[in-house]
Amino acid sequence: MHYFITGHTGFKGTWLTHLLCNQGHKVSGYSDKAAEESLFLKSKSEDFLEWDFRGDIRNLEDLTASLQKCKPDILIHLAAQSLVTKSYLDPLETFSTNVDGTRNVLLAARQIKSLAATLIVTTDKVYRNFKGSEGYIESDPLGGHDPYSSSKAMADLMTQSFMHLNPQSPIGIARAGNVIGGGDIGEQRLIPDIIRAIENKSALELRYPKAVRPWQHVLDCLNGYLQMISSLLASGKSNIWNVGPDAKDFNNVETVVRLFLEKINETIDIQSVEAKFVETSVLKLNSDKLRMESNWRNKLSFEDSVEWTALWHNLVKHQKLSPIEALTKQVDNFIAL
Repeated sequence: MHYFITGHTGFKGTWLTHLLCNQGHKVSGYSDKAAEESLFLKSKSEDFLEWDFRGDIRNLEDLTASLQKCKPDILIHLAAQSLVTKSYLDPLETFSTNVDGTRNVLLAARQIKSLAATLIVTTDKVYRNFKGSEGYIESDPLGGHDPYSSSKAMADLMTQSFMHLNPQSPIGIARAGNVIGGGDIGEQRLIPDIIRAIENKSALELRYPKAVRPWQHVLDCLNGYLQMISSLLASGKSNIWNVGPDAKDFNNVETVVRLFLEKINETIDIQSVEAKFVETSVLKLNSDKLRMESNWRNKLSFEDSVEWTALWHNLVKHQKLSPIEALTKQVDNFIAL
């Protein structure tokens, strides 16, 4: 099949491109420019694409024209402003990208007769913050205090309304947690921050070292997206799913840091710093619905996920594999599990 990915130059988008190509699918993408030193550029991912469009998802005309040109079968919407801290500093940009951009994706999709299914990726942070030890389920109320969370909740609710506008093909919503994996260079993301601290010989500053998050390897998350697509195609009905780690695999930030450092045989100074903005202390997802409605399961445990991320780092830094070689190796090994 032919997949069209918005935000294909990002961390998830690059891994998804190679996972799909490995399975024999065609992939096209629409995104703004790739960040310098990104996995997309380092792995020469443009060579694997049918069409590589550059543009802003807030430009409806350009986005629609790109979709019409390549006539994909499946649309997966990843493009977003995804940083909580940045959303406080620039709420207008966050709401514009996440709400207006998602609206344009949904409007453009209605014009593409070739589309058999559309998947809109939101976030675990769409849920109203009222649960502690329990995991959120898909029917829990949405909310969000910070601009990022509320903008994604708005995009989620808007997508649900489009589900009832007689779409020509089913629409899915994927609510995912915190993903880790090799090659991530994102700002204010934990593994890249650790690597930067090591390279700069500086202390690692943690805002919320005891904050619990649904850590999951990027390939397990993306495999969940593909299972959602399969369910949409098989049922012909729109749906909503969480995708996150197993209940036993929720851990706090400090645990991730110390395990990753152990796996790469490094030590750094870790400092707790006062947070400038409030963030949720405990965030857990319940992914039972996706497990019950599809063949999806997490192939990697929490420790496996950290180990695979560390292995990527070691393959590229110490064993001198190219990023595309390391990426392909891990995709092959994941599919074989």
